[in-house]
Amino acid sequence: MGDKFGVCGLLLAGGQSRRMGGGDKCLQILAGKTLLTRVIECARPQVDELILNANGNSARFEEYGLSVVDDVVSGFSGPLAGILTGLEWLRINHPDCRWLASFACDAPFIPSDMVSRMKSATEKQNGEVCCAVSGGRDQPVFGLWPVKLAGDLREALVKEKVRKVDLWTQRYKLIRTEWQLDPLDPFFNVNTQEDLVKAKKLIGSNLTT
Repeated sequence: MGDKFGVCGLLLAGGQSRRMGGGDKCLQILAGKTLLTRVIECARPQVDELILNANGNSARFEEYGLSVVDDVVSGFSGPLAGILTGLEWLRINHPDCRWLASFACDAPFIPSDMVSRMKSATEKQNGEVCCAVSGGRDQPVFGLWPVKLAGDLREALVKEKVRKVDLWTQRYKLIRTEWQLDPLDPFFNVNTQEDLVKAKKLIGSNLTT
C-alpha cells in the first residue's frame, strides 16, 4: 500500500449510543445515507487507509469494505480505548504509518481538510498530538495521534485507568487546530433523535451536502 499522506484513519463507533436508544448510531439514516457512509466519504480521501473501531459482530458493517477492529481493552472504556485500538492495529498491520487520525462516526459534516491542516500545524509547531477546535471548543475525538505513543496510552488506560481524552493529552505538547462555525459547526455530532432532525434541516438548507 502506498503512503501518500503518512496518515491512516480510524472511525470511532465503539460507544453504546445510550442517548440514541442503543444500537449502532452510525447506521442511522440522514438524507438517504447512513451517518457512517457520510463520515467515510469525508474521511477516506484524507488518509492512506481507513479502519473502523466497533465492538460486536463485524458482519453488520460488511458492506462498507473496511477492516473492523474491536476495542483492545474491555469494558467500553471510551474513545481512548478506540484510539489505542487504532494505534496498536497500525503498529502490526501498517508499520510504516506514523500517524493516526481519528473521526467520530456520528459527525456527518467533517471538513475535507481536517487531516492536512492538523498534520501541517503539528509538524510546523513541533507538536506531539493534535485536536480539532470549533467555536473555541476542543473536539478531542477528532485528533491526530503518533503511533509511537501506543505504549504510553496503553499504560494510561490499563494501569492508571485514565478515561478522558483531555486528561491524557495534557501530558504532551497539544496542538489545537481551529475551524469556524460559519456556515455550520463542521464537528456537529448526532447524539439524539433531535440532533438527527437538526442535521436534516442543515442539509435541507443547502449549507452542506
